[in-house]
Amino acid sequence: MDAEHEPYDVARWNPIESDEWYAARNATTALRDVLTAAGMTQDFPYLRAELNAFGQGLIELGRVSPETAERLAELLQRALECQRDVAGADRPCGRKTN
Repeated sequence: MDAEHEPYDVARWNPIESDEWYAARNATTALRDVLTAAGMTQDFPYLRAELNAFGQGLIELGRVSPETAERLAELLQRALECQRDVAGADRPCGRKTN
């Protein structure tokens, strides 16, 4: 049997062709898009998708400044509040009234 028609072998496993890699890449892209919409494009310079030695997909956020961590915490808090308010809100989610 020639190399082109050999059965799929772990020794020839290509992580870029795995479902785990695509899942990690897609999740990273979704996170990047949200961070971009939030104006945080420059705040996560190490954001990337990768696989560990066991082939599990991981998202690397990298180191961030304290200000970036605070901003991210604020965005997550607003999302949680919005989620709670959805049922009976008379105002758009995330908008604070004076």
